[in-house]
This record gives sequence, C-alpha cells and structure tokens, in this order.
Amino acid sequence: MSIKYRKNKDINSNEFEILRKINNSPEASQRKLAKQLGYSLGKLNYCLKAMKDRGLINILKLYPKNIRNINDTENPKKFGIFYLLTPKGISEKKKLTLHFMKKKMQEYDELKKEAEVEIE
Repeated sequence: MSIKYRKNKDINSNEFEILRKINNSPEASQRKLAKQLGYSLGKLNYCLKAMKDRGLINILKLYPKNIRNINDTENPKKFGIFYLLTPKGISEKKKLTLHFMKKKMQEYDELKKEAEVEIE
C-alpha cells in the first residue's frame, strides 16, 4: 500500500527534522524519535513510511544475534531497527537545510528592518 505524500511547508519541516534526527541517531526507536520530535507515534510512523516509499530512508532490521543496543533498558527490543538515509535522502536533507537557512535569513532581515524602523 502506497502512502500519498503531499508537499507543503509542514511536511518539509517535518521531513527536515526527521532526517536530522535519523542522521544523528540511526539506532533510535520510533518511540524515542517521536518523543524527541514532539510527535505522536502514529504521526512519526506515517512520516517514516512515506519517506521510505519516496526512497529517502531505508529501514534495516537486526535480529537478536546482531542487535547493537541489547542493553537498552528503556526500550527492550526483540529485534533492532536502524533508519538509514539513502543517497536520495542525503540530497533531500541538504536541499531542505538550504531552504531552512534561506527562510531563517529572510526572517532575520525582516526583523532587522522592523527594529530599525522602531528605533527611528
């Protein structure tokens, strides 16, 4: 079943944050990622499936003898899951980072102009 994924500001922002978190902690569980991002588990699951369908991430399952986080008492697992950025995902993260930075620079310039007007 394919998930339809529409592009808009919220989705770009969600993707950006998820890609950053996955890049920094590929071994983190969905529960841990959802908590860090302030998302519901269902929302994160939906986003991850859509990103996988778009080829931005791969989901790698590691079974008991291969689990690296076997002592994770907060989240005991029967198997481990790693989320890995694909080359397409890395490219998308770079594009979204540049978009995010441009947006923040525009906001900064607007705030600076407003402050200058108020001072005069």
